[in-house]
Amino acid sequence: MIAFIAPGQGSQTPGMLAGWLRDPLLAERVRAWSEAADVDLVHLGTRASAAEVARTENTQPLLVAQGLLAHEEPSAEATLAAGHSVGEITAAACAGVLSPTDAVRLAAIRGRAMADACAAVPTSMAAVVGGDESDVLAAIAEHGLTAATFNGAGQIVAAGLTEDLRRLAAEPPPAARSRR
Repeated sequence: MIAFIAPGQGSQTPGMLAGWLRDPLLAERVRAWSEAADVDLVHLGTRASAAEVARTENTQPLLVAQGLLAHEEPSAEATLAAGHSVGEITAAACAGVLSPTDAVRLAAIRGRAMADACAAVPTSMAAVVGGDESDVLAAIAEHGLTAATFNGAGQIVAAGLTEDLRRLAAEPPPAARSRR
């Protein structure tokens, strides 16, 4: 069995679509997705700065577009699709649950909504790596934060007010560290 795994936000890099966009058919497809999602994926995937690519409203549709292009590669014949965070949208499209256009459009809407929500109040997320899980969960709760994601053994993502995350980083649980 071969699985296609789509990453979440944080995997983006400047120029990440450049190779695919050399193919005129793929470039046309990306332009159509850009129009449907109201975001310039060609610019974001080729010439945009790291800061521009890292903005949530840009990152999310860009990652979904790249995942869809990668899934079309002949070597990407997979029997299973899975994704992390926004990568779940990519996986849904790869599984045929969403059309590619709808997946990119949904990622763009999701990215804009998340960016708007983050602009309303200074919030963020931080990975708490290491430490005993019960100690980490207790520290997250003590700082008024939420355990948003369990990324695997030894890594829990805390979410909440930026100031509370700063306090968690300054006072991490035993044997743990916090990374925004």
